[in-house]
Amino acid sequence: MDRKVIFFEDRCKGCELCITVCPVNIIYMAEHINRQGYHPATVTDQDKCISCGLCARICPDTVIEVFREDRRK
Repeated sequence: MDRKVIFFEDRCKGCELCITVCPVNIIYMAEHINRQGYHPATVTDQDKCISCGLCARICPDTVIEVFREDRRK
């Protein structure tokens, strides 16, 4: 699996709540501006993501999608 977490940057309002809950500190605010005029949240290193889902749960605008590997294989 290549990506563990996806941020739909164009919908992000830059509240930074996801940054506060990430246990591995890989979320940061991008330097570019999205369509809404905000610096969107994004991930620095997908490989360090543990797919805990805390960022997606705290996001008030549901702009984060987290994927987990199926361990039943």
